[in-house]
Amino acid sequence: MFSRKKAKSLLFIMLSTLLILSLAIGCTNPNDEKNEFNENPDNKEIAVENKDLILSTTTSTENSGLLDYILPVFQEETGIEVKVVAVGTGQALKMGEDGEADVLLVHAKASEEEFVANGHGVERYDVMYNDFILIGPKEDPLKVKEAAGKNITEAMKLIFENNGTFVSRGDDSGTHKKELSLWRELGIEPEGDNYISAGQGMGAVIQMTDEMKGYTLTDRATYLSMMEEIEAVIVVEGDERLFNQYGIIAVDPSKNDKINNEAANLLIEWILSEKGQKLIGEFGKDKYGQSLFIPNAK
Repeated sequence: MFSRKKAKSLLFIMLSTLLILSLAIGCTNPNDEKNEFNENPDNKEIAVENKDLILSTTTSTENSGLLDYILPVFQEETGIEVKVVAVGTGQALKMGEDGEADVLLVHAKASEEEFVANGHGVERYDVMYNDFILIGPKEDPLKVKEAAGKNITEAMKLIFENNGTFVSRGDDSGTHKKELSLWRELGIEPEGDNYISAGQGMGAVIQMTDEMKGYTLTDRATYLSMMEEIEAVIVVEGDERLFNQYGIIAVDPSKNDKINNEAANLLIEWILSEKGQKLIGEFGKDKYGQSLFIPNAK
């Protein structure tokens, strides 16, 4: 006879096994070994009903030339045409919240996680990183580089206290969010005639900073892509607080019936695949001798 005790024991083992299997299935990642693009990197027969995809992203991914480098490959392999809307990260997240984009590629991790937690996005994935740098006039009249070294807050304090010109993105972008967090760390509320809130993208702000002989915080990729056109130089770099992580998020398809979730998921899967990550890592090496973005999909 099969005892009740043995029956309970067997039932417990079966339920535990099912739980482990369900957790294993639930924890799969778009960039793991089951990634469709890893298994067949030259797949050009992917069937997607809607071939139009709206990607809302930060200006740095466009200004740097990264998207022009990788998206044509994605389109060739999938037939999906990506319309890029390059704005500040804050505006990109707002577009997702309003259901005006299908997928987001942005760089303000805390805000991205909040976006997902509030039900606006499906899931967030790390894609790549680079770093922020402080740039300023070649002559560096305030001697910021000499006095601050790698310390970004010390540099910003010197600029503020000596009435140096600081040009802010002023657009709720990822770069602007980083800048404001550094001012908060200093306990400084930036204001005055020498603090310029531009409300512009990264490329325009770099150009403005160069013309005004001022200082600004920028991502390294956009600066390198414009380096030959301007005189401004890197004044501060290497502070660990200047780490700049990018993430990708599919907008929650329940926002409206126009969200192209199928194509959004394919772009995410592709950009996290071995091929997508390799392309990101190669971008910039031939021209600048270094990658403008470092792939780090997990």
